Amino acid sequence: MKKWLSPTLLIVSFLLSAAGHFLHWNFTLQFILSSISVIFVAGFLGKATESVAHYAGQRLGGFLNATFGNAAELIIAILLVRQGLYDMVKASITGSIIGNLLLVLGLSLFAGGLKYKVQKYNVTLAGLNGSLMILGIIALFIPAIFLNTHSITESDTKFLSLIVAGILIASYLAWLLFSMVTHKSYLADVSDSSDKELPHEHDPTWSKGRSVLYLVLATVMVAFVSEWLVNVLEPVSQEYGLSELFVGAFLVAIIGNAAEHSAAIMLAMKNKIGAAVEIAVGSSLQIALFVAPVLVFISFFMGNTMDIVFTTIELVAIGVAIFIAKSITQDGATNWYEGLMLMAVYIILGFSFYLV
Repeated sequence: MKKWLSPTLLIVSFLLSAAGHFLHWNFTLQFILSSISVIFVAGFLGKATESVAHYAGQRLGGFLNATFGNAAELIIAILLVRQGLYDMVKASITGSIIGNLLLVLGLSLFAGGLKYKVQKYNVTLAGLNGSLMILGIIALFIPAIFLNTHSITESDTKFLSLIVAGILIASYLAWLLFSMVTHKSYLADVSDSSDKELPHEHDPTWSKGRSVLYLVLATVMVAFVSEWLVNVLEPVSQEYGLSELFVGAFLVAIIGNAAEHSAAIMLAMKNKIGAAVEIAVGSSLQIALFVAPVLVFISFFMGNTMDIVFTTIELVAIGVAIFIAKSITQDGATNWYEGLMLMAVYIILGFSFYLV
């Protein structure tokens, strides 16, 4: 019974979301159905990615989990760019970064810390992740300062955004080369005797071929459900008086981060804190250094370049998230209280954004 419950809920929620979209049901009902469907589809995507990651290895597995976990956010953002909703795009980018650094990482450290007193991972990797996070906030900070102090014009800002976006993409690709190829063993995760598994203890449910097939299928399903969700975001936010900042930064981000939530927490509870941190922090880095810059180029090719200038509130939120996440992760050891502190900051920001 339990074996068939999850697939049944996945299929039923997907079909109901499709029915709501094509039969033009009430906007609120469409939003609820699409949100539930995105969560189930993201969970399916996370499970497929975890299965593929088993065959690919832990570090590459963490990267794959972060990448496909961001598929929902990327597809939603591209659809928002197509509609010209740039403020909501930037809010969703902000929400993805702080959601991964504060909520996903916080829940992972808290859940893992309740089971294991102290969990350790590669301290060098933690330091490099912190430096990359600072690079991300610097890249977002500079265009905003130059535009808001009237040092450059709006057209120059779009040109600067393209330059910054290109540099960030190049930096991220260089990081992948550094971490996955040239310094792979240098950044290997800390091994721990309590971390060892018995043979076949955690073998994946699916074969390699089926895992890849399900990964592709889940990505396609995410694309459809994301489009249905985006179509009702604007009318729902207007009906309930919600700001684009709150909708993008919290509702869209929490829904889109469902895959990372489940995968990172499960890994932390198996004492694989290195992989959990790789998913949460790696996902934020991917959003800041790759997804956001790619969206700038996508908008450029669509004929109306989106600048990379974020509001003061968004920059402060990202800066605060990076500051505390770097402070907590830089020693390469975690516990449940550190996870609680991250979640506390996320709740403070959530209420603040709601009141905007």
